[in-house]
Amino acid sequence: MAHIKRKYIDSHWLVFVFQGIIALLFGCFALFTSNESSTALIPMIGIALLLLSVVEFANSLYRTHNRHGWLVSTLVAVFDAVFGILLLVLSDQNMTTHLFLLAGYTALRGIFELVIGFKTTVDPTDRFIWILCGISGLVFGIFISNSGHLQNVDFVRFFGTYLLILGVASLIYGAHNRTQKLEDREARLEAAKKARQTKRTTKKS
Repeated sequence: MAHIKRKYIDSHWLVFVFQGIIALLFGCFALFTSNESSTALIPMIGIALLLLSVVEFANSLYRTHNRHGWLVSTLVAVFDAVFGILLLVLSDQNMTTHLFLLAGYTALRGIFELVIGFKTTVDPTDRFIWILCGISGLVFGIFISNSGHLQNVDFVRFFGTYLLILGVASLIYGAHNRTQKLEDREARLEAAKKARQTKRTTKKS
């Protein structure tokens, strides 16, 4: 099994499952809505980002208890919370404001996910998932920022598509992360068993 650096990548697997569910639900809402005004949709997206930040803050507390990686998790939570609050506070602003907020969030999150993919793991599956999310964030950030000439909610639908990709990737990663943790646990138990056997053999000799 490939070595995994103990950073944000080792968050509890349920964190990614909860985030995946939230992203999927709100992604479907944003993508398939029939509303033609961003003013009615932006508050819901703000709530989605706040929910993601709550899950991430819980992850930060979990990682603080384990004494590793809490800072990165806290920064992610603050990032989601700031954009969520901005979307709620500025929900009555014009479409251009909403467009740039969503474009900025998506692109910045994509950059962060690329950094995680390249810096925190050498596991090929982990790396592929994070890099896929990162590239998706950058691509959809560009799509959103250049969609001002389209219909009013097209940029919201682009963001909804990004959330769907993020949600599916998070669920897959959560399942993969759980498998890795089980493998790690089995490896530690096996190593401890061999250490006890070696110790007994040494004492007998």
